[in-house]
Amino acid sequence: MPGLALLGLTALLGLTALLDHGEGATLCLSQQLRMQGDYVLGGLFPLGSAEGTGLGDRLQPNATVCTRFSSLGLLWALAVKMAVEEINNGSALLPGLHLGYDLFDTCSEPTVAMKPSLMFMAKAGSCNIAAYCNYTQYQPRVLAVIGPHSSELALVTGKFFSFFLVPQVSYGASTDRLSNREIFRSFFRTVPSDQVQVAAMVELLQELGWNWVAAVGSDDEYGRQGLSLFSGLANTRGICIAHEGLVPLPPGSLRLGALRGLLRQVNQSSVQVVVLFSSAHAARTLFSYSIRCKLSPKVWVASEAWLTSDLVMTLPGMPGVGTVLGFLQQGAPMPEFPSYVRTRLALAADPAFCASLDAEQPGLEEHVVGPRCPQCDHVTLKNLSAGLLHHQTFAAYAAVYGVAQALHNTLRCNASGCPRREPVRPWQLLENMYNVSFRARGLALQFDASGNVNVDYDLKLWVWQDPTPKLRTVGTFKGRLELWRSQMCWHTPGKQQPVSQCSRQCKEGQVRRVKGFHSCCYDCVDCKAGSYQRNPDDLLCTQCDQDQWSPDRSTRCFPRKPMFLAWGEPAVLLLLALLALALGLVLAALGLFLWHSDSPLVQASGGPRACFGLACLGLVCLSVLLFPGQPGPASCLAQQPLFHLPLTGCLSTLFLQAAEIFVGSELPPSWAEKMRGRLRGPWAWLVVLLAMLAEAALCAWYLVAFPPEVVTDWRVLPTEALVHCHVHSWISFGLVHATNAMLAFLCFLGTFPVQSRPGRYNGARGLTFAMLAYFITWISFVPLFANVHVAYRPAVQMGAILLCALGILATFHLPKCYLLLQRPELNTPEFFLEDNARAQGSSWGQGRGESGQKQVTPDPVTSPQ
Repeated sequence: MPGLALLGLTALLGLTALLDHGEGATLCLSQQLRMQGDYVLGGLFPLGSAEGTGLGDRLQPNATVCTRFSSLGLLWALAVKMAVEEINNGSALLPGLHLGYDLFDTCSEPTVAMKPSLMFMAKAGSCNIAAYCNYTQYQPRVLAVIGPHSSELALVTGKFFSFFLVPQVSYGASTDRLSNREIFRSFFRTVPSDQVQVAAMVELLQELGWNWVAAVGSDDEYGRQGLSLFSGLANTRGICIAHEGLVPLPPGSLRLGALRGLLRQVNQSSVQVVVLFSSAHAARTLFSYSIRCKLSPKVWVASEAWLTSDLVMTLPGMPGVGTVLGFLQQGAPMPEFPSYVRTRLALAADPAFCASLDAEQPGLEEHVVGPRCPQCDHVTLKNLSAGLLHHQTFAAYAAVYGVAQALHNTLRCNASGCPRREPVRPWQLLENMYNVSFRARGLALQFDASGNVNVDYDLKLWVWQDPTPKLRTVGTFKGRLELWRSQMCWHTPGKQQPVSQCSRQCKEGQVRRVKGFHSCCYDCVDCKAGSYQRNPDDLLCTQCDQDQWSPDRSTRCFPRKPMFLAWGEPAVLLLLALLALALGLVLAALGLFLWHSDSPLVQASGGPRACFGLACLGLVCLSVLLFPGQPGPASCLAQQPLFHLPLTGCLSTLFLQAAEIFVGSELPPSWAEKMRGRLRGPWAWLVVLLAMLAEAALCAWYLVAFPPEVVTDWRVLPTEALVHCHVHSWISFGLVHATNAMLAFLCFLGTFPVQSRPGRYNGARGLTFAMLAYFITWISFVPLFANVHVAYRPAVQMGAILLCALGILATFHLPKCYLLLQRPELNTPEFFLEDNARAQGSSWGQGRGESGQKQVTPDPVTSPQ
């Protein structure tokens, strides 16, 4: 406590002296950039810059003078100094040990940064680097290095320190190349990789609907690598880069003409958003030209390197460039840091304190490395006030705690002290740097396997308050973006969010047809029926599966319902009513024939064969019941045989009837007598059996060679799946009709030429009309069946079968039923049998001209002649 009180009193006296001397007072701040300790940390900071020194024109490797002072570099160095003093004064880390530091200026130039890097690798206690085959036991001057701040420098120093396995912790280098453990084995950083920042940028563009952007980077390692990462990720996320270019460094480069051309293209296009991944100097160059070229206001998505830079914020005309958004890494607050800086400045102005520094650490080896920071001895609090709260200050501060925690673990320290006292070499410390967890200002951090830390981002928006903008937090990025839209404001009229798209968004059910080279420039095309839009960014419609369907402009597919000729459909109900009518008439006729089986009319019609034919006609009608309902394998196989076989039985009886009429009417009596015996009795039933066997053989061949099967057709109907019986061979399907067609044709030939005789029943006419009904039905069926939709083919077959049965019934059987019911007086052997006496040799009469009975002449109105 007395020491702290003395330090505070000394600082107060120094602050008084600083105020007395004014801004021109000489300080000893550069002497405070070095402190001895048990373990020394090296530091690389941009305390100045080498602008205008012509490093590219050097002919000799002489000393470089840093001309321009960087207040931020000094503040970052002071943050490291503050962290070391906190650790030394506390007991949580490295109790009983003291850390030292040795901080140097890099001038923001790789050539300058290499000299202090070589000094760090000098053997402890000397300024020389020894050459060894094995550096395992080599003890350099520093245990670890803090810095440098930029990716350009870290790529140079990172390879150098990785060769010696010296841990290096950067507080600002963010290029993703430094995550390569093959090359940068000992590199760590307390800032996230650019990969994280780029992911946040792309998610921001997606969230705000901006897919048509320009991308510009600085022509250095940071800008090129960041632009490459952004371009690659943006393309995979559907964001198109309309224009892309680099800002040349230094500003006097001949490539500025290309920059002006790029700005003109951006100004003339519909691009409203520009992603600028650039260093602060390159950003100032770009905005200087954009203001001069009167670039229309845009939305600028800033990289972290220039978002908070005074070089850009203080540029005249910046309020007119538009809206500036960017991501800034989060960090723990450091409210004591401004007070610490003021104390350091006050002590640096105190001669007594400066004299004590000379006594403690004589000589800063400036004969080797040059003046550490001559400009630091002429700063004022006003020079430093603008950067006191810079976000990278915490990153530099946290870097010390990361190294200290790893050293704490290496020495196996505890609350009472550090039991291990032997020297720790850099490669031994490096082993404990991997995946080390540490805390800085209460914030938990950890180096991952690639040397990066798990730090989140805040989304910052520039809000202008003269003369410079203030940063307003409008969102966060913690692996996922969270926007606070109510806090956002825009440069557009009405403060509306700008739109940066090459083409309008397609509506649902539309896909993009790309125009030109950019996927964001497209026409919207409707998805046709049977296809759908799967994702909003699809370029082609996706076809539905065969068991699905979709309407036009659909975003999904729907399952198809099975469709077949259902029992409840109106057409089926109508056909069933027709079936009931036909079946009723058949049964009525069959009943009448059976009741009057011994009558001349029934005997003239074939007797038992006529009843058999009617029964077969009833089975023909019943066969239509196989067609409605969901088809199955059994129903598909049974449809044709169960229709054709009964029809053959019916037609074969009619064929025998026609043959008897033809023989009795057209052949000479001697021939007719021979044929009559073969057309009745067992021989007649043999003809029926042979005809049905022939038809059964055709049906068996059809079922074996070309069996119909149940098929589900997914494409014939727009929204349903048609389930039907598929016919493999239409030729075989037609041949199944051959037996019946031949029987019908022979019936027609046998009855068509027969002349009717007055006063006798004309059976030939009924058969002729019955066969005409058969042919008209099935000849009409062929074109109708071939042209009708496959879904209605079962109904067409049902209708043809019923019409065929009704035709035969109406022309041949029903007139006889009419005579049985309404004209029983005509049911005599003379009316039905005499006309066929020569053919039948009837026992009821003796033929025309031999009978002495009086002929009955029927009423021509009621006679079926």
